[in-house]
Amino acid sequence: MTTYKGILRLLVFAIVLVAINQAGVSEAQAQELKRVPTEQVCMVNDAFMGKKQIPIPVQGKIYYGCCQMCVSTLNNDASERQAVDPVSGHTVDKATAVIGALPDGNVFYFENELNFKAYATHILR
Repeated sequence: MTTYKGILRLLVFAIVLVAINQAGVSEAQAQELKRVPTEQVCMVNDAFMGKKQIPIPVQGKIYYGCCQMCVSTLNNDASERQAVDPVSGHTVDKATAVIGALPDGNVFYFENELNFKAYATHILR
């Protein structure tokens, strides 16, 4: 007998597979995705920098950038403060997102821990 949770898990799994396929992430990259501290990500370059970045307060939230150009961009361009969760396809706020980085430093923003874990561990294993 199929349960609601079982159907929901299959649906989430299918959505994540489609998202990974569309994102063009290889199996090796997906398996190496690591959660990283928000304050170590340049949110303009969408890159894990490995050290604390410049905190940029905007409308009660803290974003991070690597230089004065990033400070200006995050203050003045609302689209740079948002990203698309590769699992759900929903728009997420970079200041509150769960962030995962590939070994090359490229980052993905997730709306919750469940989406991050699904993308990082349950897809291509």
